Amino acid sequence: LSGKEELVVKGPNVDLTLSIKDRAFINADGVDNMPSGEIFTSPIEDSVEGWIRFTYPAIEMGREVEGIELKLEKGKVVEATAEKNEAFLLEMLEVDEGARYVGEFAIGTNKRINRFIKNILYDEKIGGTIHMALGAGFEEIGGKNMSGIHWDMICDMRDGGQIFADGELFYESGELKI
Repeated sequence: LSGKEELVVKGPNVDLTLSIKDRAFINADGVDNMPSGEIFTSPIEDSVEGWIRFTYPAIEMGREVEGIELKLEKGKVVEATAEKNEAFLLEMLEVDEGARYVGEFAIGTNKRINRFIKNILYDEKIGGTIHMALGAGFEEIGGKNMSGIHWDMICDMRDGGQIFADGELFYESGELKI
C-alpha cells in the first residue's frame, strides 16, 4: 500500500473512504506485537467518511459493547449506536476530543486465528477482518490524533467485503488479491 492515497472499504457491514496519503503501513510481524498477523496505519485524521457496523463485540475496560454502528464525517464519529452497552460507547466517545476520531485502520491477516476469543491481541488479527481503533493514532507512522483511548473494533470481511486502493481491488472476501 506504499504510495497509495485512498482506500475505499465496502461490504455488507461497511462503506468507508479514507486517505492514507503519505502514511506508512506496518506489518505486525510478531516482534513488537504478538502474535503476528495485521497490517496497520493511522489514516489522515479528517479523511474517514461513511459508516461501519462492527461484527464482533468491542471490549474495553472489561465492558463488552455489541452491535456497534458508527457514522463518520470528516474523520469524526457523528453518530454511534450499539445493541448492548450503548451508554458506555457514548461515554467513551466523550473521553476527550480525539476519542471520536479514527487512530488506526488495519487488516487482520493471520489465517490461523479464525475465531473470536475476546482477547484483542488475537482477535484484531483474525484473518479476513478489518479493524479500526477510535482514539490515539501512531505517531511513528504519521498519526497525529491524540487521545487517552485506543479502542479497537473488528469487522468481518469474509462475506463479500472489498478494499480498493486508488481504485484498484486488492482485497476481497478476506483475501489479498495482490
